[in-house]
Amino acid sequence: MSKHAKSLARLRQNPNSVRFEEIDKILLDLGYDKRQRGSHAIYTRQGSPPITIPFRKLFILPVYVKQVIRIIDQFNTAGDSDLDV
Repeated sequence: MSKHAKSLARLRQNPNSVRFEEIDKILLDLGYDKRQRGSHAIYTRQGSPPITIPFRKLFILPVYVKQVIRIIDQFNTAGDSDLDV
């Protein structure tokens, strides 16, 4: 099992205790560009919608974790080899 697969499995198991650094590393490894505005990070990648994630608290809200998982799953079903996690 690759590092990306392990990270995604950990996100799926417990989306309530995901730190910003974990999501940040996953998205940057997948080719997203990061732009930071105040307390929000905006991730963009050509051919995908932007992802905005606030990081004010210790853990990210589960709704943002699920959004990242959904976007990764959409790319995997589309056959994008860069996002094999």
